[in-house]
Amino acid sequence: MPHMHRHHVRAVDTAPISGQYDSVNVGQYSLLNNLWGEHDAAFGSQTSQITSMEGSTIAWATNWTWTGGKQVKSFADIQLNTGINQQLSAISSMPSTWRWSQSNTGAVVADVAYDLFTSDTAGGSNVNEIMIWLANVNSGPISAQYNAQGQAVPIVTNISLEGYTWNLYSGSNGSNQVYSFLLTSGTAESFEGDIYLFLSYLIDNEGMSSSQYLTTAQAGTEATSGTAEFTTSAYDLTIN
Repeated sequence: MPHMHRHHVRAVDTAPISGQYDSVNVGQYSLLNNLWGEHDAAFGSQTSQITSMEGSTIAWATNWTWTGGKQVKSFADIQLNTGINQQLSAISSMPSTWRWSQSNTGAVVADVAYDLFTSDTAGGSNVNEIMIWLANVNSGPISAQYNAQGQAVPIVTNISLEGYTWNLYSGSNGSNQVYSFLLTSGTAESFEGDIYLFLSYLIDNEGMSSSQYLTTAQAGTEATSGTAEFTTSAYDLTIN
């Protein structure tokens, strides 16, 4: 009979983490709790945990509640640790699958996004941040321009990439350039595509240098306020 290929189910540390910069490493990934902006909250907390890993696919969850402040409080995320610190010109593709869901309690401000950083050198300081938002929950991107209603104004509209339509926003967070791709409508709770195509778009159309190094590749949920339970049933990312 034919040999059936079975993905290895890895024994993982499923203990919840809740400290500001707690993390758990498994395979090529790290789960980061990353409560980098919790000082902006009147009160709140976040607890994250890995639930399983099979082959290169990881499942994880986070629960958070934040009150007060208008800034992002936390970015629970999965970070890829293999294949980074290459120049963009050396990368051919970054295939990824991300299946997730979020249940919100009350008024929630958050987003679900890939978060990539590039630098002039391997492991260097951030020059560009590239965000790919799969959900915008009453939030909004960093932008150099806002309309009279206070909404961010995109620099390009209706970009077709990987089966979805996106608007591109550009601005600075005070220390580096930020490019944000946001869906023109709805959410993408079952995303499958090549993340590198978003970097290629910026290289081809926005003057981002292909000699930049990809220093960080993360995917998670930025939480600003409210209470939510975020669950990723399957996530993988590979840099080729």
